[in-house]
Amino acid sequence: MLQFFKKFKTLGMVLLFLSIIIIYSIYTLLKPDPELPIFQPDMVNAELVDSTVQYVRKYHKIADFELLNQNGETITQDFYKDKIYVADFFFTTCVTICPIMTDHMLKIQEQIKNDPEVFLLSHTVIPKADSVPQLKKYALEKGVIDAKWNLVTGDKKQIYDLARKSYLATKTQGDAGPYDMIHTENFVLVDKKRQIRGFYDGTEPDAIEKLMEDIKILKAEYADE
Repeated sequence: MLQFFKKFKTLGMVLLFLSIIIIYSIYTLLKPDPELPIFQPDMVNAELVDSTVQYVRKYHKIADFELLNQNGETITQDFYKDKIYVADFFFTTCVTICPIMTDHMLKIQEQIKNDPEVFLLSHTVIPKADSVPQLKKYALEKGVIDAKWNLVTGDKKQIYDLARKSYLATKTQGDAGPYDMIHTENFVLVDKKRQIRGFYDGTEPDAIEKLMEDIKILKAEYADE
């Protein structure tokens, strides 16, 4: 009798183990892959959005642009065609949040330097002061990899429009000319379709970790297509 129950116990353990495997497999198959939201202007703090696009609820994309990078090369949207990239706004003489943001961009650069899908783009908000030579000097000092990271300058109105109407990432001061900006700490994740997929505090290490995780999610989204 004891031998019978011993065999039954063994069989029960095997069946329980198999049931756990089956349930886990079904759960894994049915569990949807994580997806990132597609941000529209009406989803973002109104302070960061130009009034002309504030109520847009769909189809928002980064506009075409033409700017100069640290090497004097013309950079347009075509450089980032079919690429994922992280964008921000800064200026080279900033002594408050910019050094922290740049350090975090450098950490991102280190993690993506061998990734052909992911790039970086930093716009100066003071283009008159941040000339091409100034951006080059800054790039050399910081260790920017030219092939992965463009620091760009150009027409102030164009940069203003990109910041407020496309990336939804800067505040307007409004008292020092029509294209005056206060840049924020925001890093903006842009997908291969030029859509905004995330905003991150570029001064917070935890936010940078979240950004790197979201880049993996975004890459997986394209891998499944």
